[in-house]
Amino acid sequence: MHQPWYREGLDGPYRQPWVYLHAIKDYDDMAAHLEAHPAMPVVVNFSPVLLLQLDDYANQLSRWLDDHSPMADPLLNYLAGVTDIPHEVELRYELVKSCRRANEEKMIRPYAAYHQLLAPLNAYMDMDDPAAAHTTLSYLNKQYFIDLLVWYHLAWLGHALKQTLVAQRLIKKARHYNRKDRRDLITLIRDSVASIIPRYRRLAQRGQIELSMTPWGHPIIPLLNNIDNMDCAQADAPRPDSHYPKGEERSRWHIQQALDCFEHYFGLKPAGVWLSEGAISTDSLALLDDYGFRWTASGEGVWRNSCRLSGYDDEMIHNKRALFHSWKLNESETKIFFRDDGLSDLIGFDYSKRDSVEAAEDLVQNLVNIANFLGDSAHRHIVTIILDGENAWEYYPHNGHYFLEHLYQRLATHERIRAGRLQDFTGEAMCHVMDRLCAGSWVYGSFSTWIGQKDKNLGWQLLIEAKQAFDRVMAQNSLDEDQRRRAEQQLAICESSDWFWWFGDYNSADSVSDFDRLYRSQLKQLYRMLHLPAPAALDTPVSVGGGQAENAGTMRRHNEDRV
Repeated sequence: MHQPWYREGLDGPYRQPWVYLHAIKDYDDMAAHLEAHPAMPVVVNFSPVLLLQLDDYANQLSRWLDDHSPMADPLLNYLAGVTDIPHEVELRYELVKSCRRANEEKMIRPYAAYHQLLAPLNAYMDMDDPAAAHTTLSYLNKQYFIDLLVWYHLAWLGHALKQTLVAQRLIKKARHYNRKDRRDLITLIRDSVASIIPRYRRLAQRGQIELSMTPWGHPIIPLLNNIDNMDCAQADAPRPDSHYPKGEERSRWHIQQALDCFEHYFGLKPAGVWLSEGAISTDSLALLDDYGFRWTASGEGVWRNSCRLSGYDDEMIHNKRALFHSWKLNESETKIFFRDDGLSDLIGFDYSKRDSVEAAEDLVQNLVNIANFLGDSAHRHIVTIILDGENAWEYYPHNGHYFLEHLYQRLATHERIRAGRLQDFTGEAMCHVMDRLCAGSWVYGSFSTWIGQKDKNLGWQLLIEAKQAFDRVMAQNSLDEDQRRRAEQQLAICESSDWFWWFGDYNSADSVSDFDRLYRSQLKQLYRMLHLPAPAALDTPVSVGGGQAENAGTMRRHNEDRV
């Protein structure tokens, strides 16, 4: 479960609504599935920057409900009536554009009223031509935009929330929504967002789920530690001009801050850590040992590359038998679990195109096939399936409800397959040892999604220069304690992997532009906190995009050949 830091700076406006929208659609639904199937254990990973934003949204929504205080999210302010529906055609165009950002087949077309609202403008929006839409946008009355905002949020409700009396009433009403309707919808949204953290905490307290964490700002820890970590899997790729200054110190900051965040929200220290993007290296494992973590995880590509580097024969790697238990690096104490990329990608990309029950049965059958292949010792093996907690489900009918419902029901009672938490398998005797680790991530077994290409390297160079400025100011002791703390947090936001994910020509121009602008804005904010002028280079886009990545670019397959 992760969303980037969408606020401008530490406490500015939210530039994208995805935290609260994924909360009401995906984090809520996932909790509901687990609550309905108490015999189904899973591991749920949270990034601290997501937890902080969920908490903030809950508080802001509550304050609006109490005294109509403006919120930091522009879309919510439109829905609430804090911000009036604009008269300017350009602003109306952007509002319609925002209210189309949902899966057409699974989230818009099933609702005739929503689909009909968008129909008069679809052709103009598809052409991205505000001028052509001018007459239509000028003609539409205020109620049109109110109805559109309500429908957009109704469409983003998860399956469980759509069954509530409030949602059913609003769906049935279909149009002419009034202030009470909007308040009722915002109350439903607030109640859902505010419930997310407590619900997962209860699931963990009763032992059904294991909560694991990601470092605070979602950085690529191996690249902070040492950019040379890219060499094993990307030996010939271009790279930034210099290393990240004092990178391991920053990695430790992100880990410690994440531990403090988990203690605050969940009252526990997690046994496991999913280093952002499953990015591991020898030096990052040493850090995990220092902090006493029992396990981490990565992708199958890292396992293959590391097995070859450690001298294991090709037959062992090809048959994958050794993939299905824990590993460790020499004397390291932290166990490593490696993702079955094929099964994980079936859920992320392929099963959404099939009948939900048949897809769930296919996954179970795949697990049975693995058990048959492993033979009598299958009880000593573990198949690790890891994927996004939010991005796959909008491509499924009913937000994946029937797929997950059937899958959880089957796995919770299966005679040969036992679902479990990773912390339950760290003491297993069946643990392989690798002599050398080929640093990489779950994507392609390398760091190529974040470094090694012109735009990505430019993003790193801007970050490196900002860190050099940060270090100079900190050495001067010119900031007071609170200013230093806030500057450290702002730097951590700039160190996130999410910016680099989007840089490159394979992602859509709109998405790249959104993240490019926000990244440069975050760096400028850091310079302001340091009382320094921002470099002129931050006024020029890092990347422009222009491609059509699969699933809107929010997910990647493990195999680059299939992208």
